Amino acid sequence: MKDKIAIITGGSRGLGRNTALNLARRGVDVIFTYRARQAEAEGVVREIEQMGRKARAFRLDTGDVGAFDGFVAEVRKALAGWGAEGFDYLVNNAGNSLHKPFAQTTEAEFDGIVNVHFKGVYFLTQKLLPLLKDGGRIVNVSSGLARFSMPGTSVYGAAKGAVEVLTRYLARELGGRGITVNVVAPGAVETDFSDGRVRDNPEYNRRVAEMTALGRAGVPDDIGPMIAALLSEENRWVNGQRIEVSGGMNL
Repeated sequence: MKDKIAIITGGSRGLGRNTALNLARRGVDVIFTYRARQAEAEGVVREIEQMGRKARAFRLDTGDVGAFDGFVAEVRKALAGWGAEGFDYLVNNAGNSLHKPFAQTTEAEFDGIVNVHFKGVYFLTQKLLPLLKDGGRIVNVSSGLARFSMPGTSVYGAAKGAVEVLTRYLARELGGRGITVNVVAPGAVETDFSDGRVRDNPEYNRRVAEMTALGRAGVPDDIGPMIAALLSEENRWVNGQRIEVSGGMNL
């Protein structure tokens, strides 16, 4: 994976950060987005640079389609500064959460989830496509909640289901360029996602462990290395697939 470049949305924390660091360890340079926490993003840049790789972080709300042209322009400048005409890997990871019963969910809350998890993925990928090299890779991050249901996550789960269907369409339409497109669907992971409920709530963590075959909740280092490996040349024939990385949750 020498001299490759990845773009990761939501790369300053959690699964995105872990993926960025694992790709850097494999010799990949990284461009990633963050929404609000600039200091954390700058910390990830430093970590990657300490590995001898290049990194840039750009602020982006992935639910704001109107901001995408400006982001793509920044990416073009960054690539040019690195002497590159394009990039190799796109990981659509950025996400937000909503825990609310179906009957109480508002249209604004619905839009807030769908804009990030489906509309944003759709149009950001479209905007970046001219810069993605032939033979490149796209990984869309989904969730176990697209396979099984838990009350209070109807919008999130449905949006992730939409991304999984989109993934198969992209794999078909982009196959002529040799671009593979796959879904990685983590289970419950100990990060600050959803206000850290899996990581910080002992009772919730215990319930997750009980419904997982391997007997614990996931951690970021269960997911990032897998995504990095999926992007590698060894997995070039994996295409249009949903791969759940959950330790066997709700089997």
